[in-house]
Amino acid sequence: MAKAMQMSIKMEPELHAEFMAVAANTHTPAAQIIRQLIRGFIARHETPNATTMKAMQAADRCEGKRFDDAEALFKDLGI
Repeated sequence: MAKAMQMSIKMEPELHAEFMAVAANTHTPAAQIIRQLIRGFIARHETPNATTMKAMQAADRCEGKRFDDAEALFKDLGI
């Protein structure tokens, strides 16, 4: 998808410096992180059902099931 829109935000210099340092340490472009945050914000504010909302909140707290690979996930799902 072509990226034609640009956005400008204000923040504290310390927050910007810390954000840029983490982005650099994870080798992730700052713009990519912002897009991911925006997509996550939109997804959380759409109207998911109660089960999906519960799973999303658990994932935000790093709770819930974790699988070593897709095969283990599929086995747990009975697929």
